[in-house]
Amino acid sequence: MSAPTGASRTDGIVIAVLREQAPGEQRVSSVPEVVQKLTKSGFEVRVEHDAGAGAFYPDDLYELLDGAAIVLCVQPPTTAEAGMLAEGTIIIGFMNPAGNLPAITLMRDRNITAFALELVPRITRAQGMDALSSQATAGGYAAAILGAGHCPKFLPMLTTAAGTIRPATVLVLGAGVAGLMAIATAKRLGALVEAYDVRRAAGEQVRSLGAKFLELEINAEGQGGYARELTPEEKVKEQEMVSAAVARADIVITTAAIPGRRAPVLVTKETVGKMRPGAVIVDLAAESGGNCELTQSGKTVSEHGVTIVGPQNLPARVAFHASQMYARNLHAFLSLLVGKDGSVARDFTDEILAASLLVHAGIVRHQPTDDLIRGGKQ
Repeated sequence: MSAPTGASRTDGIVIAVLREQAPGEQRVSSVPEVVQKLTKSGFEVRVEHDAGAGAFYPDDLYELLDGAAIVLCVQPPTTAEAGMLAEGTIIIGFMNPAGNLPAITLMRDRNITAFALELVPRITRAQGMDALSSQATAGGYAAAILGAGHCPKFLPMLTTAAGTIRPATVLVLGAGVAGLMAIATAKRLGALVEAYDVRRAAGEQVRSLGAKFLELEINAEGQGGYARELTPEEKVKEQEMVSAAVARADIVITTAAIPGRRAPVLVTKETVGKMRPGAVIVDLAAESGGNCELTQSGKTVSEHGVTIVGPQNLPARVAFHASQMYARNLHAFLSLLVGKDGSVARDFTDEILAASLLVHAGIVRHQPTDDLIRGGKQ
């Protein structure tokens, strides 16, 4: 790849891989396989002690080197971590722009360049860098396994000497990346699977996985592959159909989310009261308020005989492969940021770099985040 316009030559670029500090975070931003690719490309890589231990990548699988011009992370940097970055450092990872304003402000003031992977545009050319999708895949898989683990029933149909066991019914609400992976996993486990999404286009994908798509004459296709918010009338119709499907399910997996806003409530407490004793709800939207009215983030509770699981950071439950995919996303991003000749883009005119650039040269480049900071006078 030729150097982007306006690039400056930087020899011996050093990349640092942080050990994540967030409670329960087992993922790491780069794995030995990708570190090897980076070093062959001319980078030097420094990996913090035990950075990969939680994902079962011990230190001796990495090559450890000193110095850092580029820092890779999974979780957004804290103010303490941002304060340790040298001026001019480039940091790449999830940044949680709306929820991490003090650290972003500090990076602005310290002249740090920060790229937020959640801002990478969902275009064909950026698919290999789409960390939101890769981690949603891990989360959807983990959700199905978590639901099976809490369910008191077999998922597949069994024909035994003691008689025939009917398969469990799994309902997945939301057929985005996480939802589709949950559907596929539940089908592999032998369950009968139903799914619903307000986007009509999702029906074909659901049916291709062998699941039944619940039909409702509402098209809520939004921008960027996300669903738009429903009107009050549409919400009533949706709730009636969803409630009936929830009541007959053994496991309900909810995945509906609206970026930057509270998760929509799809399962009311009244609906939970209609569910079968022993039924399970796994709420992937727990951290943003929950799709179930009774969800408690980070807790597993029981209401009316129904187990409601509000997991946090599901991708960390499959940290080995989640880290592998995330590292490949970062590797693809770095191949765009740094040319094969060792030149680092400085004007960031490429549409992917421009869209994901959060902070640079003392300015918050992401307008919604800058508005929040200015509104709060950070």
